[in-house]
Amino acid sequence: MATTNHSIEGGHDWQSDVFRVLREHDVKHVVYVPDAGHTTAIRLTEADDEIHSVVLTTEEEGIGYLAGAWLGGEKGALLLQSSGVGNCINTLALQVCARFPLLMVVTMRGDWAEFNAWQNPMGQATEASLKLMGVMTWRADDPKEVAPLLHGAATMAFNGDSACALLLGQRLIGEKKWVK
Repeated sequence: MATTNHSIEGGHDWQSDVFRVLREHDVKHVVYVPDAGHTTAIRLTEADDEIHSVVLTTEEEGIGYLAGAWLGGEKGALLLQSSGVGNCINTLALQVCARFPLLMVVTMRGDWAEFNAWQNPMGQATEASLKLMGVMTWRADDPKEVAPLLHGAATMAFNGDSACALLLGQRLIGEKKWVK
């Protein structure tokens, strides 16, 4: 099992910022595969009666789910890890063809101080892979960057029927370590 050293620099709780910004943008569906980096946002989402929180079997399911939510007139977001981006590449064609808003918040692995070599290939290819599929990306490595960058990504996704992703760098999330 891996644990993450979550940082709150200067009292800045970037993990709660993720949830707060999603609420401010009237997100009604948050879909995810469980991930330590998204723990706070997931817990807050599950406790909120106005948001449908859906655990996915695999990340690409989230893209179809969010397309359906948009067709039903509601906004959603996909929380995933960089390794899950690899699972989504083919399914991103749905967004390209159907032009619906797709907001993704991606916790990075294989990025900095990675202990698991299996995370490195996709972690190194995540941003380029998303860009090749037409997804606009921004990267946060400092807690103070998370809220404004996520706000900007959400604004562009929901107002422009665009695919947007905020990458949460591994330095922001903290170094993961194996524990027994």
